Amino acid sequence: MDLKEYTKPEYYRNRELSWIGFNERVLSEARDKSIPLFERLKFLSITASNLDEFFMIRVASLKDMVHAKYTKPDIAGLSPKEQLAMLAPVTRNLIQTQYSTYNRSLLPALRKAGLVVVESHEAMTKEQKAFTDQYFEESIYPVLTPMAMDSARPFPLVRNKTLNIGALILKKGKKEKEELEFATVQVPSVLPRIVEIPCQKEGKKAVILLEEIIERNIGKLFLSNQVVCACPYRIIRNADLTIDEDEAADLLSEIKKQIKKRQWGEVIRLDVDEKMDSRLLKILKTEFHMKEEDIYAVNGPLDLTFLMKMYGLEGFEELKTPAYVPAPVPQMMTEEDIFTQIRRQDILLHHPYMTFKPVVDFVRQASKDPQVLAIKQTLYRVSGNSPIVAALAQAAENGKQVTVLVELKARFDEENNIVWAKKLEKAGCHVIYGLLGLKTHSKITLVVRKEEEGIRRYVHLGTGNYNDSTAKLYTDCGILTCSARIGEDATAVFNMLSGYSEPRSWNKLVVAPLWMRNRFLHLIEMERERALEGKKARIVAKMNSLCDRDIIAALYAASAAGVQIDLIIRGICCLKVGIPGISENITVRSIVGNFLEHSRIFYFYSDGREQIFMGSADWMPRNLDKRVEIVFPVEDEKIKEEVKHILKIQLADNVKAHVLQEDGTYEKIDKRGKQLINSQEYFCEEATRRGMLPENPIHDRIFVPAQAPEEE
Repeated sequence: MDLKEYTKPEYYRNRELSWIGFNERVLSEARDKSIPLFERLKFLSITASNLDEFFMIRVASLKDMVHAKYTKPDIAGLSPKEQLAMLAPVTRNLIQTQYSTYNRSLLPALRKAGLVVVESHEAMTKEQKAFTDQYFEESIYPVLTPMAMDSARPFPLVRNKTLNIGALILKKGKKEKEELEFATVQVPSVLPRIVEIPCQKEGKKAVILLEEIIERNIGKLFLSNQVVCACPYRIIRNADLTIDEDEAADLLSEIKKQIKKRQWGEVIRLDVDEKMDSRLLKILKTEFHMKEEDIYAVNGPLDLTFLMKMYGLEGFEELKTPAYVPAPVPQMMTEEDIFTQIRRQDILLHHPYMTFKPVVDFVRQASKDPQVLAIKQTLYRVSGNSPIVAALAQAAENGKQVTVLVELKARFDEENNIVWAKKLEKAGCHVIYGLLGLKTHSKITLVVRKEEEGIRRYVHLGTGNYNDSTAKLYTDCGILTCSARIGEDATAVFNMLSGYSEPRSWNKLVVAPLWMRNRFLHLIEMERERALEGKKARIVAKMNSLCDRDIIAALYAASAAGVQIDLIIRGICCLKVGIPGISENITVRSIVGNFLEHSRIFYFYSDGREQIFMGSADWMPRNLDKRVEIVFPVEDEKIKEEVKHILKIQLADNVKAHVLQEDGTYEKIDKRGKQLINSQEYFCEEATRRGMLPENPIHDRIFVPAQAPEEE
């Protein structure tokens, strides 16, 4: 099939603009007054954190391309320079909306709810000023390190993402015009940024931000000098690690070196308070080599990620969504050991609705079981105090053969992963640091056990990381199985990772970077051919991002042939809907809720045979071409029904779903006169019911949602 006619740039949306659109959807949750107030604080905090990473990686990458005079256009036909020019007004508008949400909506609502955020140290009462002055003397002053700049002292290193206060200092007896000097002090991240202060109104709380207390007392840092002005600022640096693995003799030490470089990469964004003195701003602009378009003056506190800490304040539980407790897995609510349970049947895990405990128990029991000979696992991101890492270390100490692939190149988790890798090596595990030039992003655990019938292999395959913390926040799916053919494939995966031996073929697993792209293109093409024959053809795909041109072109061709395609894509989507004759049969929805949608599920009607796959890969070039990824088939008929049910409910969501429009915007569904369906809440309630009644698989159907995979 020739896909060239479907690859015109005008058929594609720019990846970076699409990502901004996703962050706008998250921001819309912060603006939604039907959501509990403190949950809205969390959503606003997430948009700020997301935007920081977007600048550190995506904007930084575009700037690098411009510096290198790289002009190759993206799939939407835009050069790096054109993309930067297009992003500038969009990001400014996003930041402006963040602060209008904070100032006009959230602050008044917090005040009404009994939490007063004192916005300026000048607005404090006499009692509050006395309290904060004492707090400064006792708790803040000893931690601060003011740094001045003059002929003897160069401009200091300002670290990435830190909050700082810049000041202009006048030495006593000197004339202001001639003798103003720059000084800066970092707001210490080791101290709480939110400081509770006395409140005169009964039943209310008052808080102020740490930088306001420092700014009020900044004169105490420069005794015998006059502070002319002081104002907070913050920088974002290029944090995109570039590692030449061919030249790096020791990948571990090279990554350590590159992590340090993040602290002095090129400054690509400067955030300042809009009230900053122009003379102070001029110095910062000069020293950081900033262009005007890279300076963001805001009306409010810099770095809104502090709102996540505000969420943790005690006494406002009624303004938060009650914490969900993951339900037990129905098939595992017996006293039998985990291996007996897996031998009885393949087990579907759906997190965070079902507990992540079986995954931890799988490794933990294997580490102690005298019949277990070997454990092999890939680790991409793990939690700070990972029970899985502890179990792997214990297994090695118990004499098991333990092989762990720790992906050192997992962005922003490099340091954490280096620590775990060393701990595992010390315990006696065989640690692999991934394949040259590729990230290992697959989620797989293999346990080899000696039983009466011989050697049996138990496997866990998942869509998400082996991280017990994020498993409570991310929606993911996994399967526990002892299928002999999947076990053979799992062994082949680890042999490939540790010994670079590529199998000639796979029994069941679909593995990137060599086999996955063609498999997906083939599956899409099969649906297209059936549609051309007048047969029923259907594709439903759920993922985080879609920006691979070949895959999108194949979807366009399938849609043009009459295949009904429904996509559930949380983040980036470079596909356009509603192009006449091309994408009129495609719908795209993005679900933004309390949990982060992270599972990848792919459904193909396949002439009634219904093929379903789950795994670690999105439909992005990096996943299909530059990573070791695994997608696995769902073949157990009961589990197939469960996974189809997950897709049905998500396609029926009319509360948290945003639907892509022809102009590239997303709109929420008109709910008037309809039964409200919040897919995440639905799964919580369903998992809880099933946890209490394990004998009832998927019971109590409330409705038959539209656009179910098996329907016309």
